[in-house]
Amino acid sequence: MQSTGSEFTGDANSVVQIGTMHGAINLTSLARALPLPRQLPSPAGGFVNRAESLAALDRILATGSGTGAVSAVAGAPGVGKTALVVHWAHRVRDHFPDGELFIDLGGYGPSAPLSADQALDSFLRALNVAKESIPETLAERSSLFRSLVSGRRMLVVLDNAADTATVRPLLPASSGCFALITSRSSLSGLVTREGAARVTLEVLSSSDAVELLGQVIGVARVAAEPQAAVRVAELCGCLPLALRVVAERALDRPELALTELVAELEEEQHRLDSLASSEDELSDVRAAFSWSYRALSVEMQQAFRLLGLHPGRELCTEAAMALLNSTDQRATKRLLDTLSAAHLLEGVAASRYRLHDLLRAYAKERLREETSAKDQALAVRRVLSWYLLAADAGRRAILFYSHEVPLVPREQLVNPLFTDAEAAMGWFEVERLNILVAVNQAMETGQYDIAWKLPVVADGFFELHSYWKEWEDIHRTGAEAARVLGDRLGEASNVFALGDADWRGGRQESAIANYESALSYAREAGDTWLTGFSLRGLGLIHEEMANREEARNYFQAALEVFRTGGLRRGEGMALLSLGKHAAHLGHFDEAVSLGAEAVRVFVEINDRWSEAWGALPLSRALMELSRGAEAIEALVRAARTFDRFKDRRSLAMTLAALGDVHHRQGDVSTAHNNWLTAAELYGTFGENVMAEELRAKAGDGDE
Repeated sequence: MQSTGSEFTGDANSVVQIGTMHGAINLTSLARALPLPRQLPSPAGGFVNRAESLAALDRILATGSGTGAVSAVAGAPGVGKTALVVHWAHRVRDHFPDGELFIDLGGYGPSAPLSADQALDSFLRALNVAKESIPETLAERSSLFRSLVSGRRMLVVLDNAADTATVRPLLPASSGCFALITSRSSLSGLVTREGAARVTLEVLSSSDAVELLGQVIGVARVAAEPQAAVRVAELCGCLPLALRVVAERALDRPELALTELVAELEEEQHRLDSLASSEDELSDVRAAFSWSYRALSVEMQQAFRLLGLHPGRELCTEAAMALLNSTDQRATKRLLDTLSAAHLLEGVAASRYRLHDLLRAYAKERLREETSAKDQALAVRRVLSWYLLAADAGRRAILFYSHEVPLVPREQLVNPLFTDAEAAMGWFEVERLNILVAVNQAMETGQYDIAWKLPVVADGFFELHSYWKEWEDIHRTGAEAARVLGDRLGEASNVFALGDADWRGGRQESAIANYESALSYAREAGDTWLTGFSLRGLGLIHEEMANREEARNYFQAALEVFRTGGLRRGEGMALLSLGKHAAHLGHFDEAVSLGAEAVRVFVEINDRWSEAWGALPLSRALMELSRGAEAIEALVRAARTFDRFKDRRSLAMTLAALGDVHHRQGDVSTAHNNWLTAAELYGTFGENVMAEELRAKAGDGDE
C-alpha cells in the first residue's frame, strides 16, 4: 500500500497510523507468519548405493506417516552418516511441504557441543520468532518449538548428536513431522522411550567401496586392476572419508598403477602399526590419511596441521590466514581450496571451511610430532587475536560509542572491513559460535588477556541479538580471566556487564553489588567510561527501588564524570536520566529542558538511536505541559528510526506513547490505532500483560 504526502510502503497489515509526518516510513509486517525453512545442506558428491539403509529410512517414513516418527542413524566416525541422511532427505523433501530444519550439534567436534538451549534458539529464529520473544528456559523453548510445528509437515535433522539428553527437547510432537538424528552413539534412550527406529550404518561393502573409488579415479582404471581396487578399499577400511582422500590423491597421479598404490599404502600401514591401539579412532584410516598427507608440499602439510588448532567447527579464509601467518588472501584461499579438493578439508560455503573430526584428530597427531609447542602457541595466539580485532571492528561499526579497551598488536593480521552496522551484525551472527569457543580456548590456553577482552568487545552483539545466556556466560569467563591476571580494568569491564545482566533479570541486589564492584575497579583503573556508566547503573537500580534522592545523586555524579572526561554520549544518557527523575517529581519544565539538552547531544554526535530513545521521556514531559504537537513530532521521528534499526521493542514503546499523546489531543481514532499496533507488537514478544493493557485502552477509547 502506498500514499502520497506521508508515504508508506508494504502491505495493508504493515501500515501504522502514527499521525502527521513527512517522508517515508517502512514498518515491517507485524504478522509473523511461519516461514518455509530450507536448511538442508547440499548432498555430497559421489554417493554410492546404501540401498538397504535408504530403504530402511523409507519404511520408517511410510510406517510413521500420520503419527510422526523418530529415526536414529548410528555408526562409526567417517562411515558416511551425514551423507546418507542428507541424500535421503533431499529425496523425500516433497513429503515435507512446510520445510526442513537442519543443525549440526557438534557432538564430537573440537569444542563443546551445542546445548539443547542453543539448538532451540536457532530453530526458533529460523521459524521467525522475534529474538525478544524467545523464552529463557529450556522447557519453555521446547514447548514453543513444538507449538510452532504442531499441525505442520516438517523434517527435523539433528546431525552429530552426542547423547539423548540433548536430542529429546528438540523432537517435534506433531504427527506430520519426522525427526532424523545421526550419532556415533546408539542413542538407546530414544529407542526405549520415544520409540525411535534405529538404522545402524556399517562401512561400505567391498563392491560399494570399489564403486566409489571408480567414481573418482575412473571406472576403466578400476576395471583394469579389480583385485588391487578391492585391496585399496580394504586398506581404507571401506570408509567413504578415507576412500575419497586416497582416491583424490591417486587421481593426481594417473601413471600410478593400483598395484603400486596398494604397495605404498601397505608400506605406510606397516610404518604406522606402532601407533595403533584397540581404542584408536584413527586406526582404520591413519594409513590412508598419512599417504595422502605425505604427498603434500611442505607448505601444504604445515597448513593442514595448523588448521587443526582452530577452536570452532568451521572457519573463514581470514581466520585461516591468521593461523598460517599469511597476509595473502588469494594465496591462502588457493591453499584451502587445494586441501578441499584433496578431501582433507571441506568447503561449506563461500570462503568457509570445515575439518572433519577424524582429519582434525590426525592433524593434531601430526602437530605433536612435527610442530613445536612454541609454534603451536603462536598460531593459537594469532587466531585468537584475529577474532578479538575483528570483533572490535564490528563493535565500532555497530556501537561506536561503546566501551573501548586496549587490544593486542595488529601485526600482519587482516581484519574484515564493515561498510555499515548491518554488515557487522551479519558477521557477528555467522561467527557467534566461533567467538564463544575462542573465549573458552583463550581461557584454556592461558591467553587470559584475550579471554577478558573478547567478551567486552563482543558485548553489544550478544545483548542486541538477545543471546542472554551466552552474554552472561562470556562475561563470567572474562571476569575470571581478568582475576587470574590481576587486571582491574578487565575485571571491571566484565563485572559491569554482569551488573547489566542482573538489572535486566530483575536481580536488583546482585546488580547493585556488581555495579559497586565495577565502580571500585574502574576508579582504580582510571577508566572514565566505566566509572560514569557504573554510577548511572546504580542510579537506575535505585530509581526502580523508588530511592529517588539516591538515584538523583548517582545520575548527577555520572554527569560530572562524563563531562570531565569529554564522553558526550555518556553525558546525554545522564541528562536523560536526570530528566526522567525530574518528571517523576512533577518538575516537567526541568524535565523538558534536560531531555532536550540530551537529544541535542545525541544529534551533535550523530547517534541516531540514542536520539530516538531520548524522544520517549522528552515527549512524556512535553505532553504534561500541553505541548502535544512537539511530542508527536519527536515520537514520529523516533518511530522511523527504530524501524530502520529493526528495534521492534522500542518501536512498540514509541507507538504506545504516540497513542497516549493523540488521546490527550482528542484524536481518539489515531490513538486507538497506535495502541492496537503496539499491543500486537508486544504480543509477539510474549508480553501479554502489556498487550492486554493497551487493548483495554483502545476499547475504552471507543466509548
